[in-house]
Amino acid sequence: MAIGIKEVERRAIENMTGIANHQGIALVVKPFQYSSQKEIFARAKDPALFIAVDGVTDPRNIGAIARSSAAFSADGLLIPERRNASLTAAAWKSSAGAAARLPIAQITNLARSVEDAKAYGCFIVGLDGDADTSVEEMEIADQPLYLIVGSEGKGLSRLIREKCDLLVSIPMSSAVESLNASVAVSIALYAVDRKRAIK
Repeated sequence: MAIGIKEVERRAIENMTGIANHQGIALVVKPFQYSSQKEIFARAKDPALFIAVDGVTDPRNIGAIARSSAAFSADGLLIPERRNASLTAAAWKSSAGAAARLPIAQITNLARSVEDAKAYGCFIVGLDGDADTSVEEMEIADQPLYLIVGSEGKGLSRLIREKCDLLVSIPMSSAVESLNASVAVSIALYAVDRKRAIK
């Protein structure tokens, strides 16, 4: 496959990428092709592990969540179309290429996706800073999971919180109010991975 190379001025790259931190090189590719939720569910291993976001509006967080999800062998990332960032150039960059290896679906309705995941056999787990159960105490880690992270400011929406089978928190110093959404996902995925490795 031949790739055409074109030399342009730095400003042209900035206009094309929308960012100033591009290291003097850019690649023009076709728009990202999302998977469907149905495809992601059909290809999942046993026990399944799906990650979903609820109100994560920073595309860099989406990319970092994709990177962590791929690192811990999640079966896919589900991103609602509204009130969430999509897989933009900034998200792609922060994923460090993981978005090319991880199935990602853009879904219409998170509440409906949660119901589909329950029908699939998943336990719905929400990350919530106020939850009494910590990620280390999650007894269902070896079961099929649909893990949801909310926004840093608001957390999970009320409807999604109510649909969760379990809410889990990440123990941390009271001097810090919350963690970045992508950091929280990474810690939760590590906890799930350790528990699954033991069982």
